[in-house]
Amino acid sequence: MKFNAFLVIGLCLFASCNSYATEKTIIRLGVQASGTVDWELSALEENPHPDFDLKIEHLANAEAGKIALQSGSVDMIVSDWIWVSSLRATGSDFTFYPYSNTSGALVVAENSPIHSIKDIKGKRVGIAGGELDKNWLLLQALAGQEKLDLNASVEKVFGAPPLINEQIKQNRIDAALTYWHFAARLEAQGYRQIIDGRGILKGLGIQENVPSIGYVFKESWANSHKQALINFFKASKQAKNQLCTSDAAWQKIIPLTKVDDLPTKTKLRQRYCEGGIEHWGKPEQQAAERIYTILRTLSNKQLTGNSDTLQPGTFWTAE
Repeated sequence: MKFNAFLVIGLCLFASCNSYATEKTIIRLGVQASGTVDWELSALEENPHPDFDLKIEHLANAEAGKIALQSGSVDMIVSDWIWVSSLRATGSDFTFYPYSNTSGALVVAENSPIHSIKDIKGKRVGIAGGELDKNWLLLQALAGQEKLDLNASVEKVFGAPPLINEQIKQNRIDAALTYWHFAARLEAQGYRQIIDGRGILKGLGIQENVPSIGYVFKESWANSHKQALINFFKASKQAKNQLCTSDAAWQKIIPLTKVDDLPTKTKLRQRYCEGGIEHWGKPEQQAAERIYTILRTLSNKQLTGNSDTLQPGTFWTAE
């Protein structure tokens, strides 16, 4: 019996079967069903990482994700840094790490007489996301530089992105300000982009590419699983790069896009890949503070909450 026990212990040590040495960090990630985050997660799961395991929970919509994160049923979701700052202002320790800087766009029919923001004066504009949509607020700021009050000079139609797309196809609206993947679908069908979110920011004097959405999680949880989280972010970026450089990798996730025609597949891939995070540091974070100030003023604090400034710790760093 003693010999057998020593043999088992010896084999266990040789095989490194100490549970603490081999245990992976479980990352419970909440993502919207049929969302674009699924694309790179699918690519990422093709190559399991020794440091972490993903447990993916599909959620109905963005609000369901926020509820799941705050209740603790998931460790991480994809959301925006404005929401993170508003939570931190109330004492929460949620924080943000960038995922994509792809943003929405203002789109019109190919034969539309609209060629600039000034041309939408007196027109009927469909807006995805409601009165507090960030692109809508920033578009108002840009128009304001030319003494154009969009709130007073356009007829606004608010609705979910699929509805906005249908409205412009049926000529019920003259222009659509919608999320990037819905704009890409329209572009693939011949619609013209007037300006996108990045162009709006450049018009406002913000040259840095500031990510619109990112991974959101508790700072305390991140600090307890720092290396696994760093490795997840690296693996996530590699997976996205693979989808943008390897046709074979892209072919595997095409079923997730739920599109059949080649022009739409091509445009979706183009816009998706344009959203890669190339730089993320002080210049981009300082630019985010300027964007915050604009959004706070235009939304009358409804979007940002009462805090005058972007909250410290909104952006997570591993240092």
